[in-house]
Amino acid sequence: MGNMMKQMQKMQRDMAKAQEQLKEETVEVSVQGGLVTVVANGEKKILDIIIKEEVVDPEDVEMLQDLVLTATNEALTKVDELVNEKMGKFTKGMNIPGLF
Repeated sequence: MGNMMKQMQKMQRDMAKAQEQLKEETVEVSVQGGLVTVVANGEKKILDIIIKEEVVDPEDVEMLQDLVLTATNEALTKVDELVNEKMGKFTKGMNIPGLF
């Protein structure tokens, strides 16, 4: 029983360390050949949105909005994949809804 507790404590420390590392990891997504780029970290925080000047058209604001929305959603999907990759090893075999 004591050995199992030690293993659980080690797993908790390892998970905390992995979560801290995720704060430092970033994903970057570009759409339409780099016209809009979104950078997010492993905590799903958007760190940067880069919009190239040539995509800014006052006559077609909807296109720019769509590009930003698409890039942001793709970045957040990539963050989910990153989190699952990094944290999945801790929950492998456990069915805990909403954990990661």
